[in-house]
Amino acid sequence: MEWTIHQVATATGTTSRTLRHYADIGLLAPSRVGPNGYRYYDDAALRRYQRILLLRELGLGLSAIAGVLEERTDEVTALREHAGLLEAEAARLTRLAASVRETIRRTETGEELDVRTSFEGFDASRYEEEVVQRWGRDAHEAAQRNWRELGEEGRAAHAAEADAIGRGLAAAAARGADPGEREVQDLLRRHHAWVSEFWTPGAEAYRGLTAMYVDDERFRATYEAYGPGTAVLLRDAAEVFAQRELV
Repeated sequence: MEWTIHQVATATGTTSRTLRHYADIGLLAPSRVGPNGYRYYDDAALRRYQRILLLRELGLGLSAIAGVLEERTDEVTALREHAGLLEAEAARLTRLAASVRETIRRTETGEELDVRTSFEGFDASRYEEEVVQRWGRDAHEAAQRNWRELGEEGRAAHAAEADAIGRGLAAAAARGADPGEREVQDLLRRHHAWVSEFWTPGAEAYRGLTAMYVDDERFRATYEAYGPGTAVLLRDAAEVFAQRELV
């Protein structure tokens, strides 16, 4: 049995454009293309697409997904690994939701936050270490200096722009937008400019920065607060932006 590209897109909540993009980059080819140009997907293609979607849910970028799919791992073993990772992520989200609910309860009752629970696991010094390791001490010090020089009004404007970008990406993620589409790339252009107020990253540095938004659960929570898939869309769209604009 085969399914058309429209049927697959509808069933998975994505778009035909995304599926065509996956074919263009060699990630998911249709099982065949009919004489009329229609693309069809058989059982093997659907199984591969399910793995792609699972890996995206786990926060992997498209290039990383391609690498995983090239590994010689049998399908059942791979799916068991994915299931375990998803269960671990579900447990993490449950703990995060419990923390948020406790903050809501304390806010409604007028209680003070408990620093031991509200900020459990948070270590601001880790950010400095990561920035220095990835991009050097000069980048970290320049960012800190530029932040201080913004002043209160500048910081408020910077925060407002971050919020606008986050809401825009969340709306795009909710409708299954392709990372390369114009509206998403316009948001990425604003995001890169937003980052560049402190430090201007090149292509590789920008990829590394946006990967952290997904790989580090604290950064990811910031963007996922706008809506599911926001952080992943930002990272995937940054890959496209870097290829087009930062080479």
